[in-house]
Amino acid sequence: MHTSSLLLALLGDARLPSGGHTQSAGLEPALRAGTTSAEIPCYLRTRLRTVTRVEAGTAVVARAVAAGGGDLGEVEAAWAARTPSQALRANGRRMGRGYLRVLQRLWPGPLDARARTWSRPVVLGLLAHRAAMNPTDLARLVGYDDAQTGAAALLKLEPQDPLLITAWVNGLLPDIDEMAGQVAHLHTPEEIPAHGAPLIERWAETHDTTTERLFSA
Repeated sequence: MHTSSLLLALLGDARLPSGGHTQSAGLEPALRAGTTSAEIPCYLRTRLRTVTRVEAGTAVVARAVAAGGGDLGEVEAAWAARTPSQALRANGRRMGRGYLRVLQRLWPGPLDARARTWSRPVVLGLLAHRAAMNPTDLARLVGYDDAQTGAAALLKLEPQDPLLITAWVNGLLPDIDEMAGQVAHLHTPEEIPAHGAPLIERWAETHDTTTERLFSA
């Protein structure tokens, strides 16, 4: 069996065919709205404290509920209630279908008939349960994936020195660890954090109707 740390490396790999390459972690609409390249580390840190923390908490709770044989539909409903933007909800569910393919191929097992309607954090929680990944590493995965997705998108949107961008992500690692420590103990849908990010949500809604774009979100 793979150790949890190796699973973290596997699932955090950008080459994983989960559809992550279609995302910019909201960076594309943020840049369109006037965010500068120099502000990207602050933008990614803000995401870690808001929308990403909600996703990480959802994934951790989904893992606990799956381990206890509970209803993941309740976790999905709690995530949706904490994600006001319809565009972000739709995108999260598209990504969930991508991770569902990973789950079915690498850790097959019985699935709820509603699984194709579940968001990425809920599917990741189920995946983490089947793969025996611990909750802290699961939350780290969600945080790292979000930061790395935004950083990688910047290379296409406004090319920078790749080492500078790598340094930005490296600088965010303590924030990712802190966020993971804050949510790793959660067990029930009611405990999932509820942090709003109105600008990110508004940008996502605007981006959803933009016809000329590189990323779906």
